[in-house]
Amino acid sequence: MASSNKVALVLSYQYPGKYALTVLAGAVEADAVGQHVALRFPRDRESLLASVLECLDAGYQVAVAWSFYSASFPAAAEELAWLRERLGGREVLCLAGGVHATAETEQTLRAGFDLVGVGEGEVILLELLRRMVRGEEPRETRGWSRLVEGRLVPRGRGEGVVLDAYPPFAPGHAKYGAIEITRGCIYACRFCQTPFLNKARFRHRSVENIAHWVRVMRAAGKRDVRFITPTSMSYGTQDETMNLEAIDQMLGAVREAAGPEGRIFYGTFPSEVRPEHVTPEALVLLKRYVRNDNLIIGGQSGSERVLQEMHRGHDVETVVRAASLAVEHGFVPNVDFILGLPGESSEDIQATLALMRRLADLGAKVHGHTFMPLPGTPYRDAPPGAVDDDTRRELDRLASQGRLYGHWKQQVQLAQGIATRRQPRR
Repeated sequence: MASSNKVALVLSYQYPGKYALTVLAGAVEADAVGQHVALRFPRDRESLLASVLECLDAGYQVAVAWSFYSASFPAAAEELAWLRERLGGREVLCLAGGVHATAETEQTLRAGFDLVGVGEGEVILLELLRRMVRGEEPRETRGWSRLVEGRLVPRGRGEGVVLDAYPPFAPGHAKYGAIEITRGCIYACRFCQTPFLNKARFRHRSVENIAHWVRVMRAAGKRDVRFITPTSMSYGTQDETMNLEAIDQMLGAVREAAGPEGRIFYGTFPSEVRPEHVTPEALVLLKRYVRNDNLIIGGQSGSERVLQEMHRGHDVETVVRAASLAVEHGFVPNVDFILGLPGESSEDIQATLALMRRLADLGAKVHGHTFMPLPGTPYRDAPPGAVDDDTRRELDRLASQGRLYGHWKQQVQLAQGIATRRQPRR
């Protein structure tokens, strides 16, 4: 590629956005344009400023990128403003992407970002960098929306990619992470952004490709292997069924690639298990390969009515059965619940608390979340989750007994902030 510009891509490499940025950095590193792009990974705002100034002083054309969820959007916007103030007018191109930026593109642009990448980022980021290297206008890149004279100008979106075509991380820059083995989700739960960003279908990374990147990790001295997937026991299938043969083949290949010192973590963060997929056969398979002694299971509510309303696709007894089977097979089930779901009645709340107690008595731990009306979901316009005093006291009691954990209290404020900032539908 003929180069007319020195380009630097500075990634605000902070949790939770770093999961996406690791993947994008891998795409840049593996592409021909990566030979012309300097990558930087600052982990805090002071390092971010220092990285940008160093690149500017060295004559680079600089793009700074953020990826964020709705809960972390305010922090990203505040960091952007902080950076611009300290740059004193020196020109950088500020990029935003991720689920919130895709769902609330105009809001994100009005926070001060120059361009918003809509949809999946690999293809559109590479094209933007190619344009910068060639000395062309990056703002004309397909997939990147912007404001022109105060009006939103959309330019399409980044469509779904084949996972095997891109690395899951950037080994050349010593940036390793969990391996994304599945993108997209068929279940389309009404509270979740994943299926509405990536479409309600599964795309799986192949067994051979997964094993290759595990070998790359192990060669770099990385011992633990983790995976990113919206539903871990859906690997190898395109519907609600499990393909245990495919999972067995994949984990067996990972086991071989990881070697005797490698440790496999599967069915735990960031790869939860749906309750209907917790079967004796599945648990025996997992025991054969994994190091984790716990499973993250999505329960979400103890109300049959609420489960149906949110399109969860399972009932309460399926959650109980999953927890019981997990305990029988030597796993501690960590069951997720969402508090303050839209339309909950007092009876629904009591049903959820009763299920929490029942599961805790079986040996499970309860992981509490507060409902957030996330942009891009069917529940976008719902009221933010709230927890009444009686429910709070019961949850505090469970927590004091070591049977409940989570950031549900802090998430009450986050949910209110998301609801306050949301913009009317056009």
